[in-house]
Amino acid sequence: MKWTSYAVCTLLACTSFLFVACEDDDPPPAENEEEVITNVTLTFTPEGGGTPVTATWVDADGEGSNQPVLTEIELAANTTYLLDIDLLNAIDPDDIESITEEIREEADEHMLFFGWTDGLFTEPAGDGNIDSRADAVTYEDEDADGLPLGLETSWTTGDAAQGTFQIILKHQPDEKSETSTSQTGETDVDIEWDIIIQ
Repeated sequence: MKWTSYAVCTLLACTSFLFVACEDDDPPPAENEEEVITNVTLTFTPEGGGTPVTATWVDADGEGSNQPVLTEIELAANTTYLLDIDLLNAIDPDDIESITEEIREEADEHMLFFGWTDGLFTEPAGDGNIDSRADAVTYEDEDADGLPLGLETSWTTGDAAQGTFQIILKHQPDEKSETSTSQTGETDVDIEWDIIIQ
């Protein structure tokens, strides 16, 4: 009887040890963290030269309680612009990080989508690809698979008008494809500016 009790206790102790040991060896689940973005700058450079137009979005405290500060976009009518988008993590002013470079390095996992008030641009026409991936946006950059990225795009304004201009940066690891949409993956940034064309 003593031997049976000893054997049972030993077996339970070994089983518990093996269970704990197996648990400790399991790798932690992979994290897919969203980018921390505090500053976004849009730079519209007129085709053929001219003074660039900038518009900014600044969220100085990141996910804190303070509201982001935006400036308006003011473009000339009937003009073609190359738009460059720059993103920073400046939550620590002593260690400012370029999110733009990170997005370029991970282009196969990121895509910018655009939406705007219909009629603001003659090229691309329409209201953008946030609501429908098939709608036109003139991307000037792409990832290694030939899929659009969106840090560089081209825009031709129409006549004087005003409305809104929106960008959404999506993080789509293992999901970015020819048909992935603004609903696919995690949203790193979603910003809407007021825009005036005059």
